[in-house]
Amino acid sequence: MTWELFLLFFQQSLMSGLVTGSIYALLALAMVMIFNTTDVPNFGQGEIFMVASYIALVLLVFASVPYLVMIPLTLAAVFFGGAIFQRLVLKRVALARGASVNLVIATLGLSYFLKGVMRQTGIAEVPRSFPALFPTDSVSIGMATATVQDFAILGLALAAMAAFFLFFHFTRTGRAMRAVGMNPRAAILVGVDIERMRWLVWGLSSAIAALAGILISPKLLMTADMGIVVILGFAAAIVGGFTSLPGAVVGGFVIGIVENMVGLFVSSKAIVVAPFLAIMLVLLLRPQGLLGGKATAKKV
Repeated sequence: MTWELFLLFFQQSLMSGLVTGSIYALLALAMVMIFNTTDVPNFGQGEIFMVASYIALVLLVFASVPYLVMIPLTLAAVFFGGAIFQRLVLKRVALARGASVNLVIATLGLSYFLKGVMRQTGIAEVPRSFPALFPTDSVSIGMATATVQDFAILGLALAAMAAFFLFFHFTRTGRAMRAVGMNPRAAILVGVDIERMRWLVWGLSSAIAALAGILISPKLLMTADMGIVVILGFAAAIVGGFTSLPGAVVGGFVIGIVENMVGLFVSSKAIVVAPFLAIMLVLLLRPQGLLGGKATAKKV
């Protein structure tokens, strides 16, 4: 391989990795939010991502809703769907005081339920294409090439992450969510409504997954199984640190870039293994993740 070819592959994989990594970062962010607040990994996150994409498709194509109306409507619908699931299902499972694994099983149940519903509606019977939200004209940066749509995906994903961090650190509700994640009992003692915070976290994390679905759907073939991409969100959360929100973002970009570099420098067939090799390497060298802190016992 010549030096020029190496530079071309490197720049192209970096550019493509930033775009796909921004979506993995959003999914990882959504999962880490729920885990930090409830200590439960949400195995239904991929299906929330999938359902949101189909809701957006129905509004945009079948109902002819304008783009600027479709996006907030989809985010609102998925937000309330996630919040309702937490209130009607997870809260009751938790009150039953069974094994903690019951909550995990409930999220798995959500995954199968959403996938089954989508298949029964008929809309997911055949693969579908999502209309491009932005122009697909090519733009060159250095030796790499990307589309206007790619830059829009990256820009909107970064803007959403920045807005989320501002909300989480500089608003009263955001600080209350952080308090619930750090020490639920202390949060209750200072007047935080812990149940309200939990359904808000579920709603917000569902909306973040919905945004990821809307942004990436034009680049995917839509099926009822498209939620499988959440595995890469889990990989990003593990690499960055499952207890760290900034780590989830960093992990998303790491997985995206590694995946694209392996695809260009090694083989497209090796792409599926690249994220898991990254996970194994991080777990061996830094088990808590790149930005995760040392494991501590959480006071409840």
